[in-house]
Amino acid sequence: MDSTAATCRRERPCRVTEAGSVRVRSAAVVRRPTGRGREGDGYCRHMIETKKTFCRVCHAACPMEIDVEDGQQIVAVRGDRTDPLFEGYTCIKGRQLGDQYHDPARLRGPLRRRPDGTFESVSSSEALDEIAAKIAAIVSEHGPRAVASYTGTGAYQNSVGVPMAMAWHKGFDSPSIYTSLTIDQPAHRSSLLRLGAWEAGWHNFTDSDVSLAVGYNPMVSSYAAGGGLQGTNPFVKLREAKARGLKLIVIDPRRSELATQADVWLQVKPGEDPTLLAAIINVVLARGLHDAEFCEAHVEPGHLDALAASVAPFTLDHAAARCDVSAADIEAAAVMFAEAERGSAGSGTGPNMAPHGTLMESLALTLNVLCGRVNREGDVLESPYMLFPGDTRRAQVIAPSDPTPGTPQRVRGLRGLPDEMLTNALNDEILLEGEGQVKALIVSGGNPVQAFPDQAKTLEAMAALDLLVVIDHRMTATAEVADYVIAPRGQLERADVPNVMDRRFPAPYTNYTDAVIDSGDDVLNEWEVFAGIAARNGTPIDLPGGRLPLDGRVGDLTDHDIIDHVFAKARLPMDEWRAQRGVIHHDRAIRVVAADPDASAKFSIAPADVVAELAEVRAEHAGVEILPGYDAEEFPFRLIGRRLKHALNSLGGELPGLARVATTNYAYVHPDDMATLGVEAGDLLEITSVRSAVVGVVEPDPDLKRGVVAMSHSWGGASLTDEKVREIGTPTNRLVASDAGTDRVTGLPVMSAIPVRLRKTTDEALVGA
Repeated sequence: MDSTAATCRRERPCRVTEAGSVRVRSAAVVRRPTGRGREGDGYCRHMIETKKTFCRVCHAACPMEIDVEDGQQIVAVRGDRTDPLFEGYTCIKGRQLGDQYHDPARLRGPLRRRPDGTFESVSSSEALDEIAAKIAAIVSEHGPRAVASYTGTGAYQNSVGVPMAMAWHKGFDSPSIYTSLTIDQPAHRSSLLRLGAWEAGWHNFTDSDVSLAVGYNPMVSSYAAGGGLQGTNPFVKLREAKARGLKLIVIDPRRSELATQADVWLQVKPGEDPTLLAAIINVVLARGLHDAEFCEAHVEPGHLDALAASVAPFTLDHAAARCDVSAADIEAAAVMFAEAERGSAGSGTGPNMAPHGTLMESLALTLNVLCGRVNREGDVLESPYMLFPGDTRRAQVIAPSDPTPGTPQRVRGLRGLPDEMLTNALNDEILLEGEGQVKALIVSGGNPVQAFPDQAKTLEAMAALDLLVVIDHRMTATAEVADYVIAPRGQLERADVPNVMDRRFPAPYTNYTDAVIDSGDDVLNEWEVFAGIAARNGTPIDLPGGRLPLDGRVGDLTDHDIIDHVFAKARLPMDEWRAQRGVIHHDRAIRVVAADPDASAKFSIAPADVVAELAEVRAEHAGVEILPGYDAEEFPFRLIGRRLKHALNSLGGELPGLARVATTNYAYVHPDDMATLGVEAGDLLEITSVRSAVVGVVEPDPDLKRGVVAMSHSWGGASLTDEKVREIGTPTNRLVASDAGTDRVTGLPVMSAIPVRLRKTTDEALVGA
């Protein structure tokens, strides 16, 4: 990365010197000689070098400037105001990169569990030797499927994290790769497979007239569905879009930061998004507001009529009563969306994790199909797709297919997604004895104890493994029960490209970063762990750029080599990315070309399982009825997830700047509900579901729908009780069973819109328990 000058924070500034592309400002300490020159002679004792990079706390990839003193100490972190897309935008989490790097509790070398349960330091070479030997023995005795890996949110932000894990598994024929995708948003992939996709994608947000957001908030999460507002300076971009006439429709139980800007805000009852979307589709079809010409050309014959018949019972009055939303507002949203020229609908994590999540996602995407909201021949895509081959996309349908075509799970009749299995079934795959039982698990940048559905079962599963390896920079609840903990290189210690946002940047733009700093600690990039095990066990790692030259060791390979191998088919060669070092703003936008003359694939908007599930939903009184043991009177509240500005899943509370905001995942409740419950801010609430109970610290939120409690996911620790809730929060995954109330396609249990009852409790009661 290029570096620029930064002001030295010493007694007085000295001369600026040039060192190639690096400009550093030096300073002398004037009270005594520096030891490198006489006092005041202009020689530098302390130098601050400003390096450009991009943040990888989340997927947004915000460009950053990092001030590094003497090559060792990060003294300032800020957004890069020169960046043409983000214009200096960052979030509070990203601005803590210095604290994260220098955190005294950060792991700076591998740990191995002793027989007495304590940990001891071990070299990375010795740890990998032992891990590789144990994996080889397990494969020999139980077969390749017995060795699994889970890539969590942290490792997803490493551009080579998932590709390397997948390639490692393929090298010894193990299908057992799991990721966080199949916990929070599996319907995004499965629904597109079942429906079919448009090769050129949905309309661009940058020239849309309307946007419909179902349960996501890019102002905090910095992410949206395809065609939605992305996290690249979202407050400014939304303001600009509204100024040019964009109409915004938001479906959310909370008046989120996005919902405050909505032209129509539908404050839906949690878990009722499928009913609401079916009613919107009913209005569109019944009034002939759909794009009939597009549907005639690109929808399977008979499906339009079948869908119309299936949604006809979802009248405005029915939806209004069930969703607790005004019928007039539902109608206004449907008309506003359908009558616009351009724009798309998309959904987020919350409704994906709620009852009938795959159906909900299918209906949102079907709205786009019905209204013809696709990029046509002659259009230009706003997103760069720099990591993919080709400068064009065809204006045609990618044929519908099996939504879960992957490896069969051994439980509940489930099948995996393409190239990965379903994480919601992993606990059972570990605990269920017999052929194919998972015996070893590598957790890369994730925290299953706090994230997987059913905390109690997850703890049981982790304890049942013959080998548990965790790659993480801190002692998470999962690391605490591991056999080995591998300390990874932090994001500022590795080269990277913005892999997640490559399909989301609203401009032909990308970035490339070198490592900013080197700690000198015994830390490994995630790819080094998988490559190190493969080298020791003699299994290959094949990537788009060819087979990695392991030859028993990985010491000669660099981050740049791995990036070259993983993204060898990128439309802008990696050596050009590296040559520019930093922001790459180019004119190679992707053009949409005509469909192939023989293109015949059509969208499947009313397959038999969608029709059947719509009938099932219409017969329900509430979506949560799919949960065994649900009783409306016993569990009158709904618990939903909530994104937080100061935390990302289980990351945040350990850093001083973020801990000052909060050390717990508050239980947000409407003030009127608080009065009914007899609680005040800071009181404790016992939150009980059919499965279990957690305790939350009450925080009022007048923007929340009444009857709803909102809490962030993935807090707490490894304990099944909550005596430390004020210090570490509580894991809401304890409230759900992994095998009850599951989605009929993805197997995901109800992890949002969870039926619960609330009652006041006290700190004394927790201690007494």
